[in-house]
Amino acid sequence: MTTLPRPTTTLTADDARRIVLRAQGLLGAPDRRAGVRGVLRHLGAVQLDTISVLARSHELVPYARLGAVGRRAVEAAYWTDTHAFEYWSHAACLLPIEEWPHFAFRRRAYRDRPHWHHELPDGAYDQVVKQLRAEGPLTATELGGAKKTNDWWDWSGTKVAVERALMYGEVVCVERRGWKRVYDLAERAVPAALLHDELDDTECLRRLVRLAGEALGVGTRADIADYHRLKGEQVDSVIADSGLVPVEVEGWAKPAWADPAALATPPRGRHRTTLLSPFDSLIWERARTERIFGFTHRLEAYVPKPKRVHGYFAMPVLAGGRLVGRVDPARQGRTLVARQVTLDGPKAVPAVAQALTEAASWVDCTDVRVERLDPPELREPLTRELAGLLG
Repeated sequence: MTTLPRPTTTLTADDARRIVLRAQGLLGAPDRRAGVRGVLRHLGAVQLDTISVLARSHELVPYARLGAVGRRAVEAAYWTDTHAFEYWSHAACLLPIEEWPHFAFRRRAYRDRPHWHHELPDGAYDQVVKQLRAEGPLTATELGGAKKTNDWWDWSGTKVAVERALMYGEVVCVERRGWKRVYDLAERAVPAALLHDELDDTECLRRLVRLAGEALGVGTRADIADYHRLKGEQVDSVIADSGLVPVEVEGWAKPAWADPAALATPPRGRHRTTLLSPFDSLIWERARTERIFGFTHRLEAYVPKPKRVHGYFAMPVLAGGRLVGRVDPARQGRTLVARQVTLDGPKAVPAVAQALTEAASWVDCTDVRVERLDPPELREPLTRELAGLLG
């Protein structure tokens, strides 16, 4: 067993919180010149999800860091000239194309996988590859149909084959069209210098552990493993050689590791005030969010409506480096509807009003309407703040 060095640096909980915010691009001046592609490279992974309320999560992530970047520009930044690829990381994620070689370990694991949820019909895989070579890029529908029935999970043989090819790395998603994946052969879409599986598992894991540590700023073993959904033992096998350094964080029960660059200069600068997607990498791991921010958050989209506490797609509000409330948004025409707003106290009112009006402007809404508010006695001050900002 490798003997790990003892921590020589102790961080306060506030130090750690600020390091995390800067590492996630939410403290300090945003790099607008690098734009959406810069956000993707900085974070290393941007999670995808089917839910679209204000916008889809992969749009909300750069918005939270850059402000009102055009939504078409977001899509173009990801997909134009294959700057990103879709693959399984923290979940289904957009990843910087230059990290393609470092997911070779996962592609190999999928190729060696003995059991899948769907049976692959004889000949379907070769047929999909042949059709893409002749006609691609294509959606699953254009390949012959995505589903056998209307059931969500009842995939056709074609869909099973093309998704298997995606996991194996022979096929990539080159864009989303109406949220449908558009597939093409990796040999056409991935730059030739990157299209290889030459790196062994250790080198891949070392890179992903280092990237996770840089994106997190500071994190426990579990935090680092969760970022790209690695196993704890995979992290253990490479962390001593990853370039991350052990630290102690006051109030954290578990040992932690930090990016040495994050420790080199104190985190300073302006805090973003914004709504956060529940799938934002700042908060996507519940235990870590509770540990760093003292904030318990749960996505309630899949909770029966009568049992929801904060709403279908409650978005935490970040302000002053803290999570100060929640907003469950919707849109009706050109009105942003806050179906439910939950505030941590009177001090949260200006920040939540600012976050709501900025989000409304971003999605081309001219008005904001608050339906339910907790606590109700803050309705008048929030209404007054919104009126002042909306003019």
